Amino acid sequence: MAKFVLAGRADCPFYAKAEVLADYLQKNLPDFQIYKITQHPHVWEEWLKDLCEKNKWNHKNSPIIWRELLDRGGKGLLLGGYNEFLEHAQLYYGVTSSMTTEMMKVIAGENLEAHMKKELETEPQKDLTEPLQVWITSASASACCHLIPVLTSGEVFGMHTQISITLFDKKQAEETLQTLATETQHLVSPFLQSVAVCTRAEEAFRGAHVVLILDDPVDREVRTMEEYTRSRVPLCRLLGHLIEKNAHESVRVIVGGKTFVNLKTVLLIRYAPKVAHNIIAVALGVEGQAKAALARKLKTSPSCIKDVIVWGNISGCGYVDLRKAKVYRYDSAVWGPPHFARPVLSLIFDSEWVNKEFVATLNEWIATGKQFRGILAAHSIATTLKYWYHGSPPGEIVSLGVLSEGQFGVAEGVVFSMPAKCENGTWEVLTDLEDIELDKQILTRITRDLIQEILVAFGDVRYFQPHRSEIEKTTSADKKDNQESQQVSDEHTASSHSDLNQEEEKAFVMLHDYEGRTVKQ
Repeated sequence: MAKFVLAGRADCPFYAKAEVLADYLQKNLPDFQIYKITQHPHVWEEWLKDLCEKNKWNHKNSPIIWRELLDRGGKGLLLGGYNEFLEHAQLYYGVTSSMTTEMMKVIAGENLEAHMKKELETEPQKDLTEPLQVWITSASASACCHLIPVLTSGEVFGMHTQISITLFDKKQAEETLQTLATETQHLVSPFLQSVAVCTRAEEAFRGAHVVLILDDPVDREVRTMEEYTRSRVPLCRLLGHLIEKNAHESVRVIVGGKTFVNLKTVLLIRYAPKVAHNIIAVALGVEGQAKAALARKLKTSPSCIKDVIVWGNISGCGYVDLRKAKVYRYDSAVWGPPHFARPVLSLIFDSEWVNKEFVATLNEWIATGKQFRGILAAHSIATTLKYWYHGSPPGEIVSLGVLSEGQFGVAEGVVFSMPAKCENGTWEVLTDLEDIELDKQILTRITRDLIQEILVAFGDVRYFQPHRSEIEKTTSADKKDNQESQQVSDEHTASSHSDLNQEEEKAFVMLHDYEGRTVKQ
């Protein structure tokens, strides 16, 4: 009996053509047997590479066909790709295929749809036997205590998903981690299969599906901001290396906290390039702070305010954009059904409050970190993770810190908070939103600090020189009021706004050429 294995990318037209031919041979030849394997386009290349390394084959395209040697065992005999299979069928069985290109594409589309449907059907069954491996770094941080009950509630990963949590931190924190692990077991969560402690770096992130990066404690010997910034490089180099080496190939990494969030994210991307697209920074904390301040002004609930956009530096000089912000269920003379919303800026007539007091409030919260403690940090991380797995609310804008690919004119190579949505297990930047273009001068001064953080971290710039004397969040109004808002902000900080100087530009460009330092995906 001739048993062949046909494997390919689920959306590959040549796999589709080979599949139809193989089905015909199996139906008409009693001694011909075919076993088919499809892989999602995102994992196909890695799967094929592992298969070829295991069997010492040399094959790079979809599909791949080999013959199983049933009568004598062994690894199998590689036949090749679609052309080799077609020649084999014609030579040995006198059969060929005349399928049109259009039909190949139709069947390929059906194959991809069927593959994704099968994955969704089998996901709950996998969850029953294989728990989701969740790793929390700097687990001795206070945010971890608030994060664990949310993760084990079933709300984040779903009511059919079992999880295993591993608490990772330095050896000095082992006693604290053991106490936390015991408390976690006392929760008696039906969704928690196990909880473990890890203090050995070489064992970190083994099989991890999710890695949550919390704020790490500042070493006592670090005295200046520049020293702290540079100390992030070896730490993120180690974490990135371990994530790429030990974690699951589809691992999702979320960076949270209140200090240098964008910098830590871009460093992790730099040192774990294989999973770069799955490393993001949490911006929902700042978004929540802005909604709370607006809600107090409007005398409504923060949950009624949607579509506040956080641009740029999450834990530093950013830009809170209210041009798309809406308020639902607002108690006023104008009333409507639950889906009825009104623009926030049309309800706040005090432009001075928007441009000064609102900005000053956010400025103080972000500069001091007093309003970003464990509860808010944990909730922001958990909500971001929930959206990533199950999708953000339909039609709602959320802010995510992601690696810039030039969207909205942002410089490539920096992690920048942008408007986004989560859908079907992935995230997407909302580049099609109307009327949200940022003024070039505003964009430059937001980006400048992010670039300087990277340059200082690698020692290319000795001292950090912010574009203004203190951290300041700026707020945009709608198109009509936007110019006035920008004018107030510009007058306030005109003396310190400037583009990157030539030395900084040159150093930043050179960073992309350094071996092992590229941040482009």
